[in-house]
Amino acid sequence: MTALRSLLFNLFFYGWTAFCCIAGLPLLLGPRKGIYVLGRIWAHPVLAALRLLCGLKHQVRGRENLPQGPVLIAAKHQSAWDTIVFSILLWDHSFVLKQELMRIPFFGLYLWRAGLIPVDRRGGAKALKKMVAAAKRVAAQGRPMVIFPEGTRVAPEQQRPYHPGVAALYGQLGVPVVPVALNSGLYWRRNSFWKLPGTITLEFLPQIPPGLQRKDFLARLERAIEGRSRALAGGPTPSQAQPSPESAAETGIESKPPV
Repeated sequence: MTALRSLLFNLFFYGWTAFCCIAGLPLLLGPRKGIYVLGRIWAHPVLAALRLLCGLKHQVRGRENLPQGPVLIAAKHQSAWDTIVFSILLWDHSFVLKQELMRIPFFGLYLWRAGLIPVDRRGGAKALKKMVAAAKRVAAQGRPMVIFPEGTRVAPEQQRPYHPGVAALYGQLGVPVVPVALNSGLYWRRNSFWKLPGTITLEFLPQIPPGLQRKDFLARLERAIEGRSRALAGGPTPSQAQPSPESAAETGIESKPPV
């Protein structure tokens, strides 16, 4: 059943996404906020399809930790679900995202028109300065920003070093940072066909105020995100974890799909 449900969801997801991209083309000529309306129109049916077809629900905790005005939301990133859900949790927000996504046909046009913050991950200090400048413009508009400090999707039992971009934004923007923990990778892994039934939990954690030293900020951010995400996953620490399906594939260990 899991295979059939996952297949039906994938067919719906790609068909619905293609339809929205084509039908929404006139919005590219209008104001930015039209793109966010389209994003919500797109995201709600996707999450509903996950619930109805795959039995995958979600719950959100800690909304009271989100302040009004500009804020940097630093989130754990385990699944494509993470990018979908922020379309309904936030309004007129901006993502810090890799520059390559802006080049995707049709889809990249929407990212550009929405005023997102692209980062050339190979551009070094120059790219970092451009990212900070773009983020300052977003903050001046009073908009929230979302960044994934690890820079990519990471399996629940794994952890990657936090990129310097999150510390640069914290130091330059002077806005609070809200860490976000989640466990979406338990149900929808990176590049996985399978969508498992269950309930994803996303939790907005207490704010980190501006003004900390870089080292203290990174330690506090990482401790909050990783500690709470491991607790939500209910699994071992990264040093005790078993190989994920992705790492198992790299070592030649076969991981069997659910049935």
